[in-house]
Amino acid sequence: MSEPNVKSITSRDNPLLVRLRKQGRDPVAYRKSGELWLEGDHLCRAFLQRGGVPLHAIITETAWASPLRDLAIAAPAVSVLAGSLMDGISSLESAAPIGFVVAWQPAALVQPDASTVVLDRLQDAGNVGTVLRSASAFGFTQVVALKGTAGLWSPKVLRAGMGAHFGLSLVEGVDVEALRALRLPMLATSSHAAQAIHEVTLPWPCAWALGHEGEGVSAALQARCSQSLRIAQPGGEESLNVAVAAAVCLYESSRQRLAR
Repeated sequence: MSEPNVKSITSRDNPLLVRLRKQGRDPVAYRKSGELWLEGDHLCRAFLQRGGVPLHAIITETAWASPLRDLAIAAPAVSVLAGSLMDGISSLESAAPIGFVVAWQPAALVQPDASTVVLDRLQDAGNVGTVLRSASAFGFTQVVALKGTAGLWSPKVLRAGMGAHFGLSLVEGVDVEALRALRLPMLATSSHAAQAIHEVTLPWPCAWALGHEGEGVSAALQARCSQSLRIAQPGGEESLNVAVAAAVCLYESSRQRLAR
């Protein structure tokens, strides 16, 4: 590995910091800039572990004198700055001491045979990131977000995903017609369904459709599903949070697949 180009930043008006502050105010700025800001050593390590190569590392002076220096020098360019300047570009209550600027480009078209999670207008960034994390954990490889869903690469979704992004194919901003490309059965949940997910043999690979937090899966998407199944809730609650429901469904698919 060649030595990185290391420079100090002393002014909040530095063009790099100005650019990152602007991106922090717009959760989907990455679509225009083609760049992501990965804040914190956990996301940075996850990115490297998946073979990613950062464009730039930004690290505080204190962290530069710590073992985090070894993480920063994975980038070809490193900027070292005071903690107060890092505070100015952070989207966290307490700024992380290190972050990566990495290149972003939209995923290719929907992969027809990849085990998939379809997100239908999920609004809450925490829910979206948690679903991505569950998808990765339970062996799903593709997430397709329909128009109206929170930006998959927004800072809050990235944090909630905890690095799951880098092991998934992520397609966003498409309409229901894009799902014609899928060559596998699609499943949805409904509290009114006759059968529960643990009572049927689930297909693999498959696609699970997850709907808007308040409205559920749209009629147009529901019409594309080959099965609607309920999650058994003997405690009597009317519904589950969508991220919790996703974890249950994806786990059951994984459990049955492993059992077979």
